[in-house]
Amino acid sequence: MNHVLILSGAGLSAESGIRTFRNSNGLWNEFNIMEVCSAEGFRKDREKVLDFYDMRRSDIKDKVPNAAHFMIAELKKSFPEEIHVLTQNVDDLLEKAGCPDVVHLHGTLCDLRCENCFNIWNIKYESIKGKKCPECKSSNIRHNVVMFHEPAPAYQTLYKTIEKTSSGLFVAIGTSGYVIDAGGIASCFNFSILNNRDPEPSMDNMFLKVFHEKATSAAPKIKEIVVKFINSGVF
Repeated sequence: MNHVLILSGAGLSAESGIRTFRNSNGLWNEFNIMEVCSAEGFRKDREKVLDFYDMRRSDIKDKVPNAAHFMIAELKKSFPEEIHVLTQNVDDLLEKAGCPDVVHLHGTLCDLRCENCFNIWNIKYESIKGKKCPECKSSNIRHNVVMFHEPAPAYQTLYKTIEKTSSGLFVAIGTSGYVIDAGGIASCFNFSILNNRDPEPSMDNMFLKVFHEKATSAAPKIKEIVVKFINSGVF
């Protein structure tokens, strides 16, 4: 079986209008990210952080998937055993596109987590205000998004998937490599593709094939390569 690991980042959803942290009109320009996206900030001002994630949750309500989301969803549905979809994104656009079995490495905006019994449940795009855990009825609840300086349990799934699929093809779409070392992952694989809009030589050099263009533009090219690889093992 020819396995393919697809890892996506903020660049996948940027064309759907979801703001990234690092671009010219990104969230870092409007917020002190360490105040609203770190474990330290959460301990200092819990309500400020919960309000920030309420805002982000509300913001994704009307966002729709783009062609790159649909491309990944189609591949996963066509090759459920061969394709492994992991994302750094906390939006639900892959799910909206119909992609099954998405692994969210940093959690999702649509979920809350109980800090009392650790139950996780989906509230879609609602506010956390007034919510209680449906299991233990505790009000000690929070967003289920991994913040800076917090452990990311789903990384264990990433490591296991890399180990399982490294003889195959690694596809990275819209990731800077700052949070997860996509270039380092590429070096573990026999074959690799990177799709980012802007060149980043230190990371580009780690991949066998690089597309410097929007994710929606690169999507059909990536799909063609992936399908060929799965069916024939040829890259």
